Amino acid sequence: MDPQHPIALLAGLTPAQFMRRHWQKRPLLVRGAIPSFVPPVGRAGLFELAGLDGVESRLIERRDQQWRLRRGPLGRRALPKLATPDWTLLVQGVDLHDDRVHALMQRFRFVPDARLDDVMISYATDGGGVGPHFDSYDVFLLQAFGKRRWRIGRQKDLTLVDGLPLKILANFEPEQEYVLEPGDMLYLPPRWAHDGIAEGECITYSIGFRQPAMGELAREMLQRLADEAADELPERPYTDPGQLATAAPAAIPPAMQAFAREVLDRALRRDSLLDVCLGEWLTEPKPDVWFDAGRAVGPVGAVALDRRSRMLYDAAHVYLNGEAFRAGGLDARLMRRLADQRRLEADDVARLGDDAAELLKQWLEAGWLHGR
Repeated sequence: MDPQHPIALLAGLTPAQFMRRHWQKRPLLVRGAIPSFVPPVGRAGLFELAGLDGVESRLIERRDQQWRLRRGPLGRRALPKLATPDWTLLVQGVDLHDDRVHALMQRFRFVPDARLDDVMISYATDGGGVGPHFDSYDVFLLQAFGKRRWRIGRQKDLTLVDGLPLKILANFEPEQEYVLEPGDMLYLPPRWAHDGIAEGECITYSIGFRQPAMGELAREMLQRLADEAADELPERPYTDPGQLATAAPAAIPPAMQAFAREVLDRALRRDSLLDVCLGEWLTEPKPDVWFDAGRAVGPVGAVALDRRSRMLYDAAHVYLNGEAFRAGGLDARLMRRLADQRRLEADDVARLGDDAAELLKQWLEAGWLHGR
């Protein structure tokens, strides 16, 4: 995607202009973002997905000002009748289960893949919604079917209503209001309060972006760093030949504290080790994702990444589905092309070195790649 080319998806802005003017700064309403949009997954397909194991789904109902939440799997009989107002079905990660929805998500790759998360589809009957709330991540709200009225505001008071199964703002103060029809889209930065109410039957696609908090990132990185550092750091034990006899045996020796700080400092100074931990974590498949292993392959032609595969790269490595691989030279350039384009043509595959070609075969056999 050319960041300097204007696109209808962003109201005629170039991706570069959108990122500079709106990303994490202010909302953008786009009328006709995808003209004549026909949703790849409609009501029937969504209901079918909601009933499957391994698909995250939620049913939200509002009755007499009371909110109810039920988690899936949700078979059709578990859902209210279509004529019943004020209920919503949310199905998460639909891009993992449908190639067409995955293709739709690719339109948003002007944002780095490390941030792109998933596509959630919301079905609602008349009056349905999830209440006024805010998200801690960026989101594009694409109207797929019917109409939904959105009220949005820069909420300062983030107090939530106590005792509810949902995170609903207690004092929502909307500043703007829009009715979205099929093909319209609304971008909201993190922490912009919003409330979407279905006007009749409606379907909304939400393209969301991961935004790890510092605590989450620290936990994941330190856990991975501990595993990697055990192999990378020397097996030098703590020694204390100068330790004196002590009258305070329960006191931790300062020398041992200094040794512990040295160990952590040496581990954290290994930039390449930190890079590997981050790349592996960012490409780790989601918990409910599994791959259908392929058969042993012969000569490899053109290939494409499975829709569930996550592939990233940095200056020294490529990362695929939680694993790191060193790459350099032509092999690195071709692997990066595979990550950026999510496919590699036969001519490029033929240019790979022996080790990289063998790696490609292993990925095909694992179901991470498919022949084209």
